Amino acid sequence: MWEQIRANRIRSAFIVVFMGLLLIAIGFALGFYFFGSATGGVVLALIVWGILNLVALSQGDSILLSLGNARKVSKDDFPRLFNIVEEMTIASGLPKIPDVYVIDDPAPNAFATGRKPEKAAIAVTSGLMQKLNRDELQGVVAHELGHIKNRDTLLMAIGGILLGTIVILAYFASRMLFFGGMSRGRRGGGGSGGGGAHIIILVVGLVLLILAPIAARLLYFALSRKREYLADASGALYTRYPEGLASALEKIAGTTTQLKSANNATAPMYIVNPFRKAGRAAANLTSTHPPTSDRIRVLRAMGGASFADYDAAFKSVRGSRSGVVPRGSMALAAAAPLRHATPESASIEEGEVERKREVSDALWKADNYRTVDCDCGARLRIPPGAKLQQVKCPRCGTRHSV
Repeated sequence: MWEQIRANRIRSAFIVVFMGLLLIAIGFALGFYFFGSATGGVVLALIVWGILNLVALSQGDSILLSLGNARKVSKDDFPRLFNIVEEMTIASGLPKIPDVYVIDDPAPNAFATGRKPEKAAIAVTSGLMQKLNRDELQGVVAHELGHIKNRDTLLMAIGGILLGTIVILAYFASRMLFFGGMSRGRRGGGGSGGGGAHIIILVVGLVLLILAPIAARLLYFALSRKREYLADASGALYTRYPEGLASALEKIAGTTTQLKSANNATAPMYIVNPFRKAGRAAANLTSTHPPTSDRIRVLRAMGGASFADYDAAFKSVRGSRSGVVPRGSMALAAAAPLRHATPESASIEEGEVERKREVSDALWKADNYRTVDCDCGARLRIPPGAKLQQVKCPRCGTRHSV
């Protein structure tokens, strides 16, 4: 996928330049109005631009994980998840196993981040691990590792940080221009030319207020829906079982639970748009993701697991003459036959109760809760710092020493 890696580097440079120009435009307006000289505002904007680039490149992934309320976990906490990540890391050929994070949220979803494959991370929600069987979870993990392999994560880290900052700066800049313009208009209303200048500044403020969400959408388009199709193709290749990812996408898109930790800056990173309407898989022209229903149909139309098989299925489902896999990758694509479902995933709901208990126990443990198992089958949770010598089981009344 070297062609996609090169394309993402070009897009990254474009986004940095585009956001820098937008910052300069905001600095020009603010400097002209508040400092009496556009130069001062432009210099200030350039300084902010440089700082933001340094932050995005050095700490962007950590910030995005923090915004998603993700916590780092160990193999002892989630052995099943770690085993799948290790398997897919080997299949993808990544040089290092990504760090694993868990988001305590019942909505099923996942994302990956990292400036480079050697410093990457994958985050999944607790709801995802509870709802998906092994093959489905493996498909999601493989999809996210595809983003890491294709360098999509660098693009998303830079774009997410700069997008959030631009939206905030544009919002406050427009408010400052509006209220500052009103204040100055009242103080200097007697001047013959002051009124016209104030009106112009107020118009600029309103334009900036409108420009912020437009810039956000432009960034979403720059991030490109195509990368989701390419990550799906990678996921199918790594697992050799496209149905696992297709079934996972179906479950994620069909859930009525909305992800609470997502925001406009992090939405493009998730495997399925977290802001879609409940239970709907369709996408419109302003969505951050392609239609989930199309992605599922392409995966289920694959006759094999190679890039060539995915590209053929994409053309067939979408009725398009052009595919999504770069020609260089197509030329190197070897035949990859499909495999069968794993035995533990043969039944759709098999093991769901055990998965829910596994995830619940791990999250309680991560929060330093102590566990007492009663002979009646009840499991008692003791919060950290509780100074108790005994605890009574609410089901059978047995007292247990703590």
